[in-house]
Amino acid sequence: MDQPSHVDVLIIGAGISGIGAACRLTEDLPQKSYAVIEARDASGGTWDLFRYPGIRSDSDLHTLGYQFRPWTGENAIVDGPEVLEYIRDTAAEYGVDRKIRYGYCVTRATWNSEDALWTVEATPSGGGDAITMTCGWLFCASGYFRYDRGYQPHFEGQERFKGPIIHPQAWPEDLDYAGKKVVVIGSGATAVTLVPALAEQAAHVTMLQRSPTYIISVPRKDAVANLLNRLLPEGLASSITRRKNIWRQRFVFKLAKSRPELVKRFLRWSLKQQLPDDYEIDRHFAPDYDPWDQRLCAVPSGDLFKSLSRGDCSVVTDKIASFSEDGVELVGGETLEADIIVTATGLELLAFGGIEITVDGEQVELPERLTYKGAMLSGVPNFAFAMGNYNVSLTLKVGIVIDYICRVLGYMDRCGFEACVAVNPDPSQQTSPMLDFGAGYVNRSLHLFPRQGSIEHWEMSQDLARDQRELASEITADGALRFGRVAERSAATAA
Repeated sequence: MDQPSHVDVLIIGAGISGIGAACRLTEDLPQKSYAVIEARDASGGTWDLFRYPGIRSDSDLHTLGYQFRPWTGENAIVDGPEVLEYIRDTAAEYGVDRKIRYGYCVTRATWNSEDALWTVEATPSGGGDAITMTCGWLFCASGYFRYDRGYQPHFEGQERFKGPIIHPQAWPEDLDYAGKKVVVIGSGATAVTLVPALAEQAAHVTMLQRSPTYIISVPRKDAVANLLNRLLPEGLASSITRRKNIWRQRFVFKLAKSRPELVKRFLRWSLKQQLPDDYEIDRHFAPDYDPWDQRLCAVPSGDLFKSLSRGDCSVVTDKIASFSEDGVELVGGETLEADIIVTATGLELLAFGGIEITVDGEQVELPERLTYKGAMLSGVPNFAFAMGNYNVSLTLKVGIVIDYICRVLGYMDRCGFEACVAVNPDPSQQTSPMLDFGAGYVNRSLHLFPRQGSIEHWEMSQDLARDQRELASEITADGALRFGRVAERSAATAA
């Protein structure tokens, strides 16, 4: 495997975004050298990290997958191992797998304007001597959460519990839950995935939530997509399916924002069709916020509701008073017996992999920087990042960001530029958190991330159509990007 010390573009992270970026570089800018550096010992990112029972995508793979390599499988909602296989097959097909350097965690990136280069330091994940690489551009696709640990709040009396307490991010491969009573704490995407999967073998599974979450059943198979695949050429069928599903995702989000009461009624009606007549829907599935104020959880083919209807699992809505030797004691007085407790309590966010970024000797304080087109940071040259929208499949926004950065690189080559930086045109513009998203695990860490502005191109709009327009516009149209040449600076210094 080629291990260069300098590349034109260094991609941090070999997950779904990093692999996608490398593939686009291979296709769009074959003259550019690149490498992918990955802290873990395998590619796939999230899809290799999470190993808990039932792990799956809650977005259809027609839109979560790459536009340049359409998904044609029978199922639209697929299990984690199948997503991982798709990512790795894509990397192999485009030769990206030969450009990945595993087991190195990037700790520091230093920009020097004199030579228009990044110097990147990375330490071996297993210990040892650090390595140094240089690159012209840095593309951060490291995700938005810590890989080494999840968010684990302390519960009163947890040391008294005599069974294992498991966080899904560190699921033991040898955990035997067959015939056991399991309590899953949480009500987000991980919890609603885990509960029906565990219930297939456990004696009983209880999903313990402090407050409800909106949950909707989605078909595992896309009947229209499968019909189109039989009737039309692959490329045309995939294009129609992708557009259809993007439209549906955007329509549901916009409807939830414009007519929340209508969407609430629909979600409640849907639950009544799938749960027993006497089920307490309003207690367990009626949050006190509007749909899409937090992400809507999807369950494939109603698997959670089927499990609830059979009595294999149950939902309890209450607060935890304390753990006991044999389970969880609730504020309301009930005690939940448990042999195993699973804390599906969320992620611990981490901006840009925790990398220390320095520009010309000055450390970059991320909360003082603004995002530009959701792709770059103000005042940080030759740096781009991947961050998807929360209301559609993650890779939709990431894909158009990658295409945009490839266009910027092509423009710089044609014009002989070596440096590019986004400059905030109005330092007095109002700013707000980078993510306008109500989830607790997000709000806990927003102060560590860059912020968004309030004028065009400096907002994180969460509107895919708007993102597409902005990122497809003329590169120099708004004047925010400033370009430079090393030769010009050298001449100015000599003078």
